[in-house]
Amino acid sequence: MSKIQATFARLQAQGRKALIPFITAGDPDAALTVPLLHALVEAGADVIELGVPFSDPMADGPTIQRASERALAKGMSMKKVLAIVADFRKTNVDTPLVLMGYANPIEAMGVDRFAAAAADAGVDGVLVVDYPPEESAEFSAAMKAHGLDPIFLLAPTSTEERIAGAAKVASGYVYYVSLKGVTGSATLDVDAVAARLPAIREQTGLPVGVGFGIRDAETAARIARIADAVVVGSRIIEEIEKSTPETACANVKALVSGIRQGMDAA
Repeated sequence: MSKIQATFARLQAQGRKALIPFITAGDPDAALTVPLLHALVEAGADVIELGVPFSDPMADGPTIQRASERALAKGMSMKKVLAIVADFRKTNVDTPLVLMGYANPIEAMGVDRFAAAAADAGVDGVLVVDYPPEESAEFSAAMKAHGLDPIFLLAPTSTEERIAGAAKVASGYVYYVSLKGVTGSATLDVDAVAARLPAIREQTGLPVGVGFGIRDAETAARIARIADAVVVGSRIIEEIEKSTPETACANVKALVSGIRQGMDAA
């Protein structure tokens, strides 16, 4: 059982749902990323998604695009992201960490080399936005061979065939994109999400996390009632943007703690 799978099993036994916050590695600078990761854990994160900055994202809205631009401008790279993970693992070996990003940096390194390096650094899962599940059998096998959970996206427009294809190659959890759009956009329709989840659960026994558009404790609580995990990204990046390096960790911790409390109350 992987660390991600064990975390979901523990939470299920406790009757709780997973909180999965997202931040971008290297934003606002590399030195602050590990302290931010620890702040997320202290705030109640169960799994963390760490964004790998990329110059040409297709799923990220303006907020996360700006985070990637700031990180890339300061020299962030895949190798440096893995070094950040390794640094985090010096003092936290328990919290599952998922790298979220795009295929180009992985292809540039080589899939097998990346999988080995990620596992060695302490990564637990990988979510690559532009690896379609229908074409990812080899990628999935390479990740699993190194003990990494390959995580795939599903959307409101996903067909039954797409859902079934993702279920075949995914492990850890699946990530349901709650709206037709990029991260941080539109208003989340919780009822629409609830209506789609049964079709996903018919195809897979994996936990289902829901993200895109979750911005506050109230919405997180509503999603926690119907999903296995709540993913929050753009709202956290906004908090980092309006903070100073000195206040960022405290402000992010306060925000995520409030979301955690809302979920637990639900």
